[in-house]
Amino acid sequence: MACCALQITGLIFGGVGMVGTLAATIMPQWRVSAHIESNIVVFETIWEGLWMNCVSQMGIRLQCKFYKSILALPPPLEAFRALMCIAVLLSIIAFLLAIVGVKYTRRTKENPQSISIFILVAGIAFLLTGILILIPVSWTGGSIIRDFYNPKVPTPLKRELGAALYVGWVSAALLIAAGAMYCGFWCWAGKSPKSRNENWHGNSSS
Repeated sequence: MACCALQITGLIFGGVGMVGTLAATIMPQWRVSAHIESNIVVFETIWEGLWMNCVSQMGIRLQCKFYKSILALPPPLEAFRALMCIAVLLSIIAFLLAIVGVKYTRRTKENPQSISIFILVAGIAFLLTGILILIPVSWTGGSIIRDFYNPKVPTPLKRELGAALYVGWVSAALLIAAGAMYCGFWCWAGKSPKSRNENWHGNSSS
């Protein structure tokens, strides 16, 4: 019963992390214009994402524009695009594998070793997805903080952490947690019933 609850919890974490990964990839709020001077009236807010930049005027009108040339993009941005796209695909594959693993685990309880390979592959895929997300999100966040406190960077060019970065961090944490759950379940299922009983009786006698 506890194993089923663990698998369902991991499936929920993985599903939410998958949706969050897709949202973080699409959202333009990776870099948000920083309004440092408190004595000015803010008319425009600039958002910079992986695929487009947007300008919000007084919170009423929003204009977004896709980046025209891929070759003209900075190399880090191209790498971040590739990593996030791979993370989206990998999260979908991991989620589907997790569904298959949970389905066959609930049907076949006599020999968990024969079906635990689905759980293992899903767990590894979730872990890899979380790591892939952390690389561009954390790199972007670090560069924003570094430029924000750098006096050589002009004030109009300073940026703040956008909502997409927080979505990416939360999604990465959920995916890593789901991967740890499934890998832990595979380690438990990989033991024979005899070895599990020996461990249980050993702990009880001590």
